[in-house]
Amino acid sequence: MSKKQDAFYFKSFENCVDYACQAAQLLEETLRNFDAAALKEKLDAMHELEHAADEEKHQLLNVLAKAFITPIEREDILLLSQNIDEMVDKIEDVLLRIYCNNIQSIRPDALVMGNLIIQCCQGAKGMMEEFADFKHSKHLHEQIVRINTLEEEADQQFINSLRDLHTGCSDPIAVMAWREIYIYLEKCVDACEHVADVVESVVMKNS
Repeated sequence: MSKKQDAFYFKSFENCVDYACQAAQLLEETLRNFDAAALKEKLDAMHELEHAADEEKHQLLNVLAKAFITPIEREDILLLSQNIDEMVDKIEDVLLRIYCNNIQSIRPDALVMGNLIIQCCQGAKGMMEEFADFKHSKHLHEQIVRINTLEEEADQQFINSLRDLHTGCSDPIAVMAWREIYIYLEKCVDACEHVADVVESVVMKNS
């Protein structure tokens, strides 16, 4: 396989993760400068990013379907593309839950989670920039560890947020709505870690 064809896969992974970074930025900006009246507009913008990420993934899979030789195992390319796609999907899901639950103001701890999602997506982007040279990269492992550390921090923040919600909010409808939102915020970080897990597995299988 030519170097150009090899590079296509890794560049496509980078492009897809970049859409996740854009989605995370849009989510955090929406939470930080929350305007319930503008939420549908933000949701439309988020869906455009999700659609663009889907298109990038489909292009990758079309090339993969015709390829005879691939730079890493075919199953790993498929799994990685699916997991990266989940990053964008889960971020869009958060905004959908805020919209469907008719949220009128944002709880401060949701902003903390939003920032952690940005950091995880940026970590995934840095990881993907190193991935093409995974056999020689000196920084890939530290990017994987960084994402794992952020995921642990997000887990603790999730627990703290649920505890504060159930001890400090007396409105049962608000409790149900925000509990769902926190779960989906946490799923965004989990999606980033799943991508890191696949990358780590590829490195281990090819070392």
